[in-house]
Amino acid sequence: MAKKPRLRLGLIGSGFMGKTHTFGFAVAARVFDLPYEVEMRTLADISKPQAEAAAAALGFGQATGDWRTVVIDPNIDVVDITAPNALHKEMALAAIAAGKHVYCEKPLAPLASEAREMAEAAESAGIKTQVGFNYLCNPMIACARDMIAGGELGVIRSYRGVHAEDYMADASSPFTFRHDPAGGGALADIGSHALATAEFLLGPISRVIGDCVTAVSERPDGKGARRVVKVDDIGGAFLRFENGASGSVEANWIATGRKMQHDFEIYGTKGALVFSQERFNELHFYSTADAAGRAGFRRIEAGPHQPPYDRFCVAPGHQLGFNDLKAIEVAGYLDAITGKRSEPFNFRAGLRVQTLVEAIQKSSQAARWLDVKNE
Repeated sequence: MAKKPRLRLGLIGSGFMGKTHTFGFAVAARVFDLPYEVEMRTLADISKPQAEAAAAALGFGQATGDWRTVVIDPNIDVVDITAPNALHKEMALAAIAAGKHVYCEKPLAPLASEAREMAEAAESAGIKTQVGFNYLCNPMIACARDMIAGGELGVIRSYRGVHAEDYMADASSPFTFRHDPAGGGALADIGSHALATAEFLLGPISRVIGDCVTAVSERPDGKGARRVVKVDDIGGAFLRFENGASGSVEANWIATGRKMQHDFEIYGTKGALVFSQERFNELHFYSTADAAGRAGFRRIEAGPHQPPYDRFCVAPGHQLGFNDLKAIEVAGYLDAITGKRSEPFNFRAGLRVQTLVEAIQKSSQAARWLDVKNE
């Protein structure tokens, strides 16, 4: 067997998402026949000691307190960015200029104009990019899209999507980078997932009318004072899709008791689908073809018939996990780098999501419907 070429990874950021990306690469290498042998080469973090501790824990060979070291290193092929949102643009543009492929967590950038600059730079340079929307890698989401495309739901009439968590529900928790306008607020932070899922399933959104609310107006700054919060805690919108369906999405990071409610409901003339990320190995389907007295939502359970579940387990009902979705995302991206497939969710797609976020924010400020250009 021919030896696989080596792909050398540089990771910027070792927090939760940095660990998740690392786990994704590690699991993907054992589950999929990847086109590369991935080397965890260098990890960068806010300080050298912090980077060294994370590199030792995550299996990287080198550590640095300066992210630029990763970008300029000629021995690194892919730069993986999991740093705070406001830093994505500078890091990604520097990596693109250095000829590196770039894997970046969402949201791609705080502003659509910045995301556009990043997408255009990558396209001009021939760089392969990936934005971290790993929920779309769930085999059950692909199953739902196939059922919709195959006409099993008939004509789609309406859509309801929500992403709700409670990690900001405590008003006494401190001000973080996510509360800065550059962080984006709940709509950009988690609503981006709801919007990406809506378009993945039903196609382009053409019009929006938004409502963004700041429920916790100020938070402690960790230094004895308080800082004003200017971003939304709850951001939502009514939607119109190009296919004629209407719907809604909501992002809420103060939803007390909710840990991962990334859910959707889709209603058509022949059936309906219901999904919850909190039970993401299940999809519930209602068919109008069922006999009277026998109708009801039936559970479709994840299994080998929904690839690439079969790569992880040969039997249904054994459950995929969050990090498995990241492994699927990594495998798709590496195939894109080799040219085997198109990029699963590139910077242009990340720009699209940020364009929707900004349209909803502007609509909320203007209190009126806004058209969304499909780029």
